[in-house]
Amino acid sequence: MISGLHHINLRAPAPLLAALRDFYRDVLGLEVGPRPDFGSPGYWLYAGGHPIVHLSEQRPGEVPRGPVDPDAPSTYDHAAFAATDAAAMAVHLGRLGVRFHESRSAVTGQHQFFFSDPAGNGVEINFPF
Repeated sequence: MISGLHHINLRAPAPLLAALRDFYRDVLGLEVGPRPDFGSPGYWLYAGGHPIVHLSEQRPGEVPRGPVDPDAPSTYDHAAFAATDAAAMAVHLGRLGVRFHESRSAVTGQHQFFFSDPAGNGVEINFPF
């Protein structure tokens, strides 16, 4: 009985974590907000009052978490965000030097932007036609 996606969590070493925080704040316009004290550094980034991107510090020497089967390939491709005003976002991304490619899907009725964050994770932004 899933009712929706609650958040995504990205785990990275401290320098990359700061770059991810800045990217999701400055490029996507998410707001850095309160985060419970989990005993390790990190950030929660909010949209519409909800913490939708969680960033957690990967400690030095920590083996990155992977799939349950360590021999299985990763299948993670991207996180998708809903947005408005594609023209303004295109100008914003251009000012920041973020390269993206666009697609218009008549099937889904969406104008889409695709690019990568500083860790190479895919980012998709969907705008209604």
